[in-house]
Amino acid sequence: MSAIKGMKIGFIGLGLMGKPMARNLAKAGAEMIVHNRSQASVEELAAEGMTPGGSPAKVAAAADIVICMLTDTPAVEKVMLDESDGIIAGITPGTLVIDMGTTKVPATRAMAAAIEKNGGLYVDAPVSGGTIGAEGGTLTIMAGGSDEAFKRARPVFEVLGQKITHVGGVGTGQVAKAANQVIVGLNIGAVAEALTLAKHAGADPARVREALGGGFADSRVLEVHGQRMIDDLFTPGARATVQRKDMDQALELAAELGIALPATALSRDLYDRLIANGGGDLDHAGLIKAIDPE
Repeated sequence: MSAIKGMKIGFIGLGLMGKPMARNLAKAGAEMIVHNRSQASVEELAAEGMTPGGSPAKVAAAADIVICMLTDTPAVEKVMLDESDGIIAGITPGTLVIDMGTTKVPATRAMAAAIEKNGGLYVDAPVSGGTIGAEGGTLTIMAGGSDEAFKRARPVFEVLGQKITHVGGVGTGQVAKAANQVIVGLNIGAVAEALTLAKHAGADPARVREALGGGFADSRVLEVHGQRMIDDLFTPGARATVQRKDMDQALELAAELGIALPATALSRDLYDRLIANGGGDLDHAGLIKAIDPE
C-alpha cells in the first residue's frame, strides 16, 4: 500500500510539470485538491476525480500537505503570502507547505519564516528532470528544510522522484537547484556550439553526437537535448524563458555573495538573444538557434 494513500494533498500550479506530478500523486492514492490560474487544467483533472480547490487559501484549509509548482518567485510569493487568499490564510497548525518550483533563496527563507510563524512546516524542494521526469515519477529532488519537515515530505517525494536528497536547512534546496541550472544551461550551450561546429565543418552532427557518447563529453544534455537540436524539434520540456529566469536567479545569488559567474552571465545573454528573436516558448535546447539560426 502506498504511504500516501488517503493523504489529502493540495497542488497549486498545473503547468507542464505540475499536471503530471498531480496525476502521479493521485495514482498513488492521495486525495488531490488542485488549483491553477487557468481553470482549464483544473477542469481536466476534476474530470479525473480530483477536487477543485477554489483558491490557495481554500486548498490549504482542506489539505494536510500543500505543494506549489509555479513559474517564478513573484507567483510563489502571491500564492503563499496573500493575507486574504493565500496559503498562509488557510493553513492550520502542522500543515506542510512544499515549494517545488525554482524560487529565489532570500524569498524562500522569508516565506518559510512566515509559514512557520503561522504554525506550518516548510520545505523547498525544486526538481530537475523536465516533463519526462515529471511524467515518469523519476525527478531529481533537492530539498531544504528541517529534519521533521523533510521526514513528512519524503513519502510524497518518493512518488514524484527517483533521487531525493535532503541538502540541509531551508533554502539549501534552492541553492542546489541554482547550481543545477548553471550546469544545465552551460552544458546546453556547449552542446549547441559543438554540434554547430560539427555541421559547419562538414561532419554529420548526428554521427558526431554518437561518437561522443560514452566519453568525457557525454551527458544527459548531449543525449536528450543534443537529439532535439539534431531533429530541430523544440516542443518544450522546459521553456527557454524559464531556463533564462533560473540562470538570472543564480547570477543574482552570486552577486549577493560577492562572487562572479562569468560563463553563466554569457549563457544568460544567449538566452536573452533567443527570447528576443521569438524563441522564448521553445524548449531550452532551442538555444542552438541563438548560435546557429540557419
